[in-house]
Amino acid sequence: MNADPQPRSPAAGCAPVKKPGLVSMDHVLLALRETREEREARIRGLFNFFDSAGSGYLDYAQIEAGLSTMRIPAEYKYARDLLKVCDSNRDGRVDYHEFRRYMDAKELDLYRIFEAIDVEHNGSIMPEELLDALTKAGIEIGDEELAHFVEHVDKDNNGIITFEEWRDFLLLDPHEATIENIYHYWERVCLVDIGEQAVIPQGISKHVNASKYLIAGGIAGATSRTATAPLDRLKVVMQVQTTRAQLVPAIKDIWRDGRFLGLFRGNGLNVMKVAPESAIRFYTYEILKDFIVSVKGEDKSNIGTSGRLVAGGLAGAVAQTVIYPLDLVKTRLQTYFCENGKAPNIGKLSKDIWIQEGPRVFYRGLCSSVIGMIPMQVLILQHMRP
Repeated sequence: MNADPQPRSPAAGCAPVKKPGLVSMDHVLLALRETREEREARIRGLFNFFDSAGSGYLDYAQIEAGLSTMRIPAEYKYARDLLKVCDSNRDGRVDYHEFRRYMDAKELDLYRIFEAIDVEHNGSIMPEELLDALTKAGIEIGDEELAHFVEHVDKDNNGIITFEEWRDFLLLDPHEATIENIYHYWERVCLVDIGEQAVIPQGISKHVNASKYLIAGGIAGATSRTATAPLDRLKVVMQVQTTRAQLVPAIKDIWRDGRFLGLFRGNGLNVMKVAPESAIRFYTYEILKDFIVSVKGEDKSNIGTSGRLVAGGLAGAVAQTVIYPLDLVKTRLQTYFCENGKAPNIGKLSKDIWIQEGPRVFYRGLCSSVIGMIPMQVLILQHMRP
């Protein structure tokens, strides 16, 4: 499927996908080509997978461990939500009968919406049927993103989604089976969160979701930077000592210089550069990928490992170059000797550096920084390929 850089707009006046009428477990068994005994054995096997200790029930820790093994993101609290919807007697744990009731209701729900999307009623969802359902739900999606959606669910790679594949993908999503929830579940399962190194997985629509992911990555990066700010300040102070660096005296100097807030000096600049750096890195990466495939005359999905390595390394270098002046000012701020514990104004400090040392000083040490950073960015962006 050819990539379409422009997402499709929802058709005007389209109604959301409606679930069909009454369905029974017989419909589900027929769609799965499964007997009741086989289904019972499958559900029991899944319960035993979570109940690795053989205790006869599932608690929060067991569900979270099982979901983590299946690589379902824990940060979206699926384990807690799954426990809540399964635990009908609210005793904080799920026995097999409660688990089985959830499975019955979930599979019926998934079959209803599967049938609603499968307008041809041929027992499978075609990409164009899925696109139509998403469009009717008001979700804008491009051809490339649609292709990755189908590829993620379509385990046998035949270009269509069977009910078995649909069920396997969504069975442990505890939320109501609506097309909107299913789409957001797919987004979250595909999203790899690496904090301040926030990048958007290939195939996620830049036009629809980029800002959301960049904001999330910026918040995560700002939180992690703030949590480690005292260590960063200590590292910088020890690096610039001309005598033998010692840990305890360095900590005492920082405390004497600014008390508790002295441990966080320069963190504001650290936080400020997280989101812009991620945005620059991502968009440069996408632009470079487009350029590389246009030169090679190939489809974007066939960029290859070497193309991703080049695009990833250059994207990281561009992002580092753009935000490097902030890094230099932050380092100067962290090593500035303050009278009466009062840190200098960032604007005045930057102006003094410009006047006294010239504009070129803002990029002093850039080459070594970029050389050290490129391999890391290559590995990060290469890891994001599907």
